[in-house]
Amino acid sequence: MVLWQRDPETSRAPASLTKLMTAMVAVDDAASLDQVVTVATAATQISPSVMGLSPGERLTVRQLLDGLFLDSGNDAAEALARGIVPRDRFIRQMNQKALSIGLTASHFVNPSGLDAAGHGMSAHDLVHVAAYLDKYYPELAAIASTKDIAIPASSTHKAFYPHNLNVMLWTYPGATGLKTGLTDNAGGCMLTTATRGGRHLIVVVLNATGVSAADATVLLNYGFSVHPSLPLWPVPIATP
Repeated sequence: MVLWQRDPETSRAPASLTKLMTAMVAVDDAASLDQVVTVATAATQISPSVMGLSPGERLTVRQLLDGLFLDSGNDAAEALARGIVPRDRFIRQMNQKALSIGLTASHFVNPSGLDAAGHGMSAHDLVHVAAYLDKYYPELAAIASTKDIAIPASSTHKAFYPHNLNVMLWTYPGATGLKTGLTDNAGGCMLTTATRGGRHLIVVVLNATGVSAADATVLLNYGFSVHPSLPLWPVPIATP
């Protein structure tokens, strides 16, 4: 049920909100979240937000997803896109999945969400992706709701300490996720999920640099304050 919307169908630069699709495709491709991925050198030659990977390190898909969601690691996104299947195939799968789940204004050029010609998503599609991830990828929703995690050093990689950039997890009662983003073209972006009293809301705010969390808070407060009754459209009245 849509409670409020403005210009929901225009495709815009989605910044790191792209990573929701990246995560789902990585899970689809991997044998399990414990599958080990070797970090390609090219994956570490990307900025600005990074998990801190080094070439040749070997981490599990789950550990890379921790860095993808919490640190918003562009290097983690590239490592996942290159380490399970070839990168061009991975990007193709992102676009195929978008079509298969009903997205109508989305196209992906890279797995990280960095600004690129032809790379975009609509607000409607982003909410749809969030709802789809919540329902069909609970393991990803659980990662997105994690505030901090420690990944101990091992014989194949150094230690990592991913910290979630989503301030809503600390500031909004009932917040459960989901992702933040920021690029020059996208501006500040916020995709927030929250649950209270058995109700689950999804809010997306795009191009709101400096106020995305405040706007998301206003919209969530509104959403929890209203109690619409179904149906929201005219119901045909039977006639004899």
